[in-house]
Amino acid sequence: MSTCQQFREWAEAYALGALDASQRAALESHLATGCQDCRKAVEEARWVVSQLAHWAPETAPSVLLKGRLLQTVRAEAKAAETATQAQTGTPWWMWGAIAALLLFAVMTERATLQLRTELREAEHQAANYQKEIQDVEAKLELAKRENVILTDSASVKIKLAEAGPEQPRVDAIWHAKLGIVLTAENIPAPAGGRVFQLWLIPKDPNNKPVPSAVVRPDEDGRFTLLVANPPGDMAETRSLAITEEPAGGSLLPTSPVKWVGTTR
Repeated sequence: MSTCQQFREWAEAYALGALDASQRAALESHLATGCQDCRKAVEEARWVVSQLAHWAPETAPSVLLKGRLLQTVRAEAKAAETATQAQTGTPWWMWGAIAALLLFAVMTERATLQLRTELREAEHQAANYQKEIQDVEAKLELAKRENVILTDSASVKIKLAEAGPEQPRVDAIWHAKLGIVLTAENIPAPAGGRVFQLWLIPKDPNNKPVPSAVVRPDEDGRFTLLVANPPGDMAETRSLAITEEPAGGSLLPTSPVKWVGTTR
């Protein structure tokens, strides 16, 4: 291998600042002799490096990445040297530099895609956390409302007596502005998927019962039902009643009344 050929192979590494001190000194001494071919190779290598810096993201490549790029350039250059001996167009070394640039672009694109994926996952987790926080806040507000209804002196206590023998009692407390709270203990759950449904019985006998919320007791036979927005006004309601209905409730009662209590 001729001396000039060796120096031309060093051109890309020289432009990247990757030559060791002895190699850099040897190349610069050779350029000082006025060798136009080697000077042209260095100038073209500097141009390629400047374009690489322009196209790449604003981040400094690691030493390992520089080494990989130089290895790729040298391997491509050796492979292209034989095929381009008689070619007078694009220098062989430039094809190697372009290949290195493409490799760098592919690696950068992969890193960008991975970062975008991680960002989407983080946003999804943040949205889930936000929803959980909102759910907890909503439950806390309902708990506060329920506590005020149970303790406010303005609330009206209504005892719903059983309609049949040996039925446990259901207690209701109605606050004119905040709603109704129903509580009960030792009540067996209805069979199948059926539920208990609250009804507001109007004082006007010509009006039909107004359907309200539904509830199922827990495993211990207890339930607490908050009706934050009753479908009727206390002043116009004669009594509260509870029936057993299909899951989801009914528009009109479909079974006999199990509990009933007057509002006054």
